[in-house]
Amino acid sequence: MGNLLLFLSCLSFLLPSACPAADKKNILLICVDDLRPELKCFGVDYIHSPHIDALAARGRAFTRHYVQAPTCGASRYALLTGTYGPSGNGALFARSKDIKHPSLPAYFRQNGYTTVSVGKVSHHPGGRGGKDWDDDTQLEMPNSWDRHLLPSDKWQHPRGWMHGNANGEIRKDATKMDLFQAFDGDDNSYPDGPSVDETLKQLTLLAESKKPFFLATGILRPHLPFGAPAKYLAPYKDAKLPPIPHPEKPQGKTTWHGSGEFMKYHRWGKNPNDDPAFALEVRRHYAACVTYADAQVGRIITQLNELGLTENTLIVLWGDHGWHLGEHAIWGKHSLFEESLRSPLIIISPQIKNPGNSTNAIVQSIDLFPTLCDLTGLEKPTFLDGTTLLPQLKNPKTPTTTPAISYHKNARTLRTETHRLIKHSNGHLELYDHTTTEGETKNLAQENPELTARLATELGL
Repeated sequence: MGNLLLFLSCLSFLLPSACPAADKKNILLICVDDLRPELKCFGVDYIHSPHIDALAARGRAFTRHYVQAPTCGASRYALLTGTYGPSGNGALFARSKDIKHPSLPAYFRQNGYTTVSVGKVSHHPGGRGGKDWDDDTQLEMPNSWDRHLLPSDKWQHPRGWMHGNANGEIRKDATKMDLFQAFDGDDNSYPDGPSVDETLKQLTLLAESKKPFFLATGILRPHLPFGAPAKYLAPYKDAKLPPIPHPEKPQGKTTWHGSGEFMKYHRWGKNPNDDPAFALEVRRHYAACVTYADAQVGRIITQLNELGLTENTLIVLWGDHGWHLGEHAIWGKHSLFEESLRSPLIIISPQIKNPGNSTNAIVQSIDLFPTLCDLTGLEKPTFLDGTTLLPQLKNPKTPTTTPAISYHKNARTLRTETHRLIKHSNGHLELYDHTTTEGETKNLAQENPELTARLATELGL
């Protein structure tokens, strides 16, 4: 009789959240900004990333995960909506004026979850607009979060936090802000420290609740400027880094750009494209930021363990896009080359068979929404563009049947198991063969018109 009454009670409400959800899995989503697969668990031996490596050992690392756009706002739009979308950083703000479907956190909120965001999860840290990104009347993701938080601390406001350096330095004139630095202080001397402190506080509050939670936390580094506590640079002081692959500017029409975001910082009159010693310093400081970000991941996972939440929490670590470190003479993102579009994705779940074994199946950020639905037993919405990754979680050798589609400004690209096709709005085509050592340095579109035409058809162009 008790079960019958519970069932009837649930039917009396329209939203699934009316039903008790104590047995549902929690979700911890860790977003890391500008993180290319520069991790030991992704094969980069000189990197110190023990905490993320430990996650990969417990779960499934997707070594060929591709984002939908090589810019923060558009990439996060795809992740947080499960759909393809606009290519600019204002994508989520534009959506907020005409919402047709619930976002990923909104959907879980409707299904009984407490949803909390800390740090940079959507494009604006804290999820608000306005001059300093702290206007409560301008929400980036309405109806999505029970709490959408960004502790600005000494960086004054979310905009200052976003481009902050040590001890409250905010970016006013980028030409006067050092491209990289290593301040001899603790983790809280840089913006991620206070933000992760808030994440730990929220974990404690969520642990005390009887409801399942969806906690998303966004780690800023290794986003520019490349500043991190000096202790994280120490392992790289004398480290030998491998040569930069294909460092030359590509010939012909491509999505190459002049690294404007990078070049506007104070660089002491140096350019890494013609100064190998300076290029090495840039790469070392990027690596230091990766290790600093990894340490923040370690703090979060330690807290999760200490609160006894580990067994009932799904963990996702996701990089919002890649980042060039000199490949194609680019220092940044915003291209449609492999370095901009490939980023880390790691999932930890009880459904994973043979944990620790990575998969090289082609997957996309839009696949995360349906995957989390499957892993938590929720019905998948019909509007999603992605495909569940449950088959790859059960068997890492399972291939995917769909290529990865990405876009930026006036071009779109399709990535298959073996090739990348890029089509520009003026009709210009680029075709690259990833089975060769030339990779994305030799355009084969004219040499292979049949394959080019077939892939262009798949791309819908």
